[in-house]
Amino acid sequence: MRLFLFFIFTLSVSFSNAQDVENGLEKLDTTKVYNNKIVTVPKAKHEQYKIITLDRDTTYVDTSLTIKSDYKYNYLRKDIFGLQQFANEGQTYNKLYFDLNHNNAFPEFGFKGKHYGYLEVKDINYYSVATPLTELYFKTVMEQGQNVDALITVNTSERFNFSIAYKGLRSLGKYINQLSSTGNFRFTTSYFTLNKRYEINAHFTGQDLLNGENGGITSINDFESEDNSFKNRARLQVYLTDAKSFLKGKRVFIDHSFRINKKETINNLFVNHQFNLENKFYEFNQQTLLTQIGNDAPFQRFGNSYVTSKINDQTRYQRMYNKLGATYENKTLGEFQFFIEDFKYVYRYDKVLILEDAIIPNQISQRINAVGGQYIYQKNNWNGKFLYNKAISKQTFSTIDAILKYKFNDKNDFSFQYQNISQIPNHNFTLHQSSYVDYNWKNDFKNEKINNVSIIANTQWVIATAQISLLNDHLYFSNDNSTNLQLVSPKQYDKPINYISFKVSKEIKYHKFALDNTILYQNVSQDENILNVPQIVTRNTVYFTNYFFKKALFLQTGITLNYFTKYNANDYNPVIGEFFVQDQTKIGNFPVLDFFVNARIRQTRIFLKAEHFNSGFSASNYYSAPNTPYRDFMIRFGLVWNFFQ
Repeated sequence: MRLFLFFIFTLSVSFSNAQDVENGLEKLDTTKVYNNKIVTVPKAKHEQYKIITLDRDTTYVDTSLTIKSDYKYNYLRKDIFGLQQFANEGQTYNKLYFDLNHNNAFPEFGFKGKHYGYLEVKDINYYSVATPLTELYFKTVMEQGQNVDALITVNTSERFNFSIAYKGLRSLGKYINQLSSTGNFRFTTSYFTLNKRYEINAHFTGQDLLNGENGGITSINDFESEDNSFKNRARLQVYLTDAKSFLKGKRVFIDHSFRINKKETINNLFVNHQFNLENKFYEFNQQTLLTQIGNDAPFQRFGNSYVTSKINDQTRYQRMYNKLGATYENKTLGEFQFFIEDFKYVYRYDKVLILEDAIIPNQISQRINAVGGQYIYQKNNWNGKFLYNKAISKQTFSTIDAILKYKFNDKNDFSFQYQNISQIPNHNFTLHQSSYVDYNWKNDFKNEKINNVSIIANTQWVIATAQISLLNDHLYFSNDNSTNLQLVSPKQYDKPINYISFKVSKEIKYHKFALDNTILYQNVSQDENILNVPQIVTRNTVYFTNYFFKKALFLQTGITLNYFTKYNANDYNPVIGEFFVQDQTKIGNFPVLDFFVNARIRQTRIFLKAEHFNSGFSASNYYSAPNTPYRDFMIRFGLVWNFFQ
């Protein structure tokens, strides 16, 4: 703590003559040498440092420090309201908020519990910068390791950009067999011709996520007891002492377009193409089949196995996606796009299983073709997007996704979204092989049917979101055993599930003090407890901000409360990398208090947080999932540093 304060003081004094800043970027001129002469070059403006998404939405590099900066300062680099973290950094998250806005009708690999740290296509950003930009993220972890995310992006010309980034994490954790070791490499490039007739965004990713899987603690009584010997969490017995899961993947993605007419006019015609080639691999590995440390009894957590030692389940997956379209753009009418999609996948194991009552194939593969259209309208205060696609091959699906936005003024806007999706089941619902007897299946499930309506009012008074969803043929995993055994298998619910939620966010400011509130209400109507969520989820932050050292240092300090009501939370199963429905144990109804001190000095944001500091004087009843405790009190710090050259 003293070292942290000394570091802030030293930086503040050294920068005490700093100039005013705009969005964290200094408005200073620089001097450079041209033809042996020193000339003054104006400093680039913040709007010249662009971040561009897959949908071509553009934001700007922002080095300011707000309360949202604190919410995004985590392993995922985004606001994780509605997600319950596991005890170690880089582990999975239990979902508290049932949000449907990112559904894809095409089938996916599965093993979704392992994918929170995996960067999908929509997570990759592209850049356009006036000068080379570097961003460094650093954060301490629970024990023996660190979390670093470094990015550098350069425009070699106004029309060509590339970026290289790597996020690495290693954290041993506080419990037995809880190591997290992950790496996410990204390379992106963007280019457009002089007349912008041809444009391309492309990226390559190579990712690997390794986790020790301890299966949770065997005795919650030891965890909740007042015995100080168990405050050393390594003394708590766990179900798995040497198991691990491993997810890795590589992806090549290209999104480009060509304008048919040579010059841009009121009417333009484009040819668009997207290409995605991706390989994934998932492995669950368990070296020995013992119940606990020092116990030679056969392991029974996941039932009987076909082998007497060393479980090594491996699943391989490859997909290739092409989308070819033609777009007509009219400056008055909007954009009309018609496209065809080709999706080919192979999901496989290395053998065919011949069982007493079934034959489990070694792979499933399919080629899915679809046609569709998209209309985008943007004029004055109106902004709308309508998407429809439908499979024309043997394996069918359909999607309707309509979004309409209206902007009253700079402080008030309103949006409406409707989704109607017939979604093909993920592959691990259809086929799975394992050395564990009860984890082998081949199914032929129906498509999930989803109807969803979302309304968002973003006003100067409050930000409010309402969501109403109707789910039919909902797919889920559940445990077929009421004891400590986890005999998890996929199911399809043949009755409707009605879900409704309201989320309200409001920040109240008074002089240098502020109170930021986000409250979520959820209600589910169903005949059986299949979709389980807490009724109330809330996050409340009270904080103070002020400038010091002639405005060289901007300080932010306060306390954040996170809380959710008790409910039958889904449990996590490492064999299949998925959460499953259970009705034996409820978690929740415990407050988590975090104290933070954050600071900004020029383009550097410094973060210090005492996480869950109330755990030292409250009951030990805090869990992320049944038998999986939430993290204890610890102090962590780090920074986000941008370099503008």
